[in-house]
Amino acid sequence: MSYRYERLSFSGLVDLISADGLYHLGFSFLFGMSIWVNFIGGVIAYRALPRQQFGALQHRTFPVFFSTSQILSSILLILWTLSHPDVVSNWYNPVIADVAQAWALATVLVTQGTNDWVVGPLTSKTMFKRQRLEKAEGKNYNDSGVSDEMKALNKRFGMLHGVSYLLSMGAVVGLIFHGLWLGNVGLRGY
Repeated sequence: MSYRYERLSFSGLVDLISADGLYHLGFSFLFGMSIWVNFIGGVIAYRALPRQQFGALQHRTFPVFFSTSQILSSILLILWTLSHPDVVSNWYNPVIADVAQAWALATVLVTQGTNDWVVGPLTSKTMFKRQRLEKAEGKNYNDSGVSDEMKALNKRFGMLHGVSYLLSMGAVVGLIFHGLWLGNVGLRGY
């Protein structure tokens, strides 16, 4: 069996910069960031930081993560739609493979947008309210004998945190689906 070797040159490296290459880099960045924030970085920070510092870090980190996710998923969705014209005429039919990929990217955009604009701010507001109440009561939120107001805040925070997590997992699932498609079929499809 003979192998074909290709020599690298500067012009060959410049040719690597293409719409397809940039699409793959954008997707890779979005997917990697989503995996890091949801499964690695948050766990490390939770274990390493005191609870209130962890909350302050998440309050600052998540808006950047959600905004970046929205920007990248929007760009990818636009590029996908432009390079797959059947998406526009069949947007209502997600069993068409190219349309399903657009829906996967739209899922990322909508779930991260919902987290950024609705759930995240409500979660932060609840967290800070709970921290103020902890100071006023002189008790941690999970101590026995906390007030009914604290119990209500705990319940609200848990619900909001759960919704935020489910939205983030929806984005991750959409990205996994799209990534598997890209890996097996490619950007151009059939």
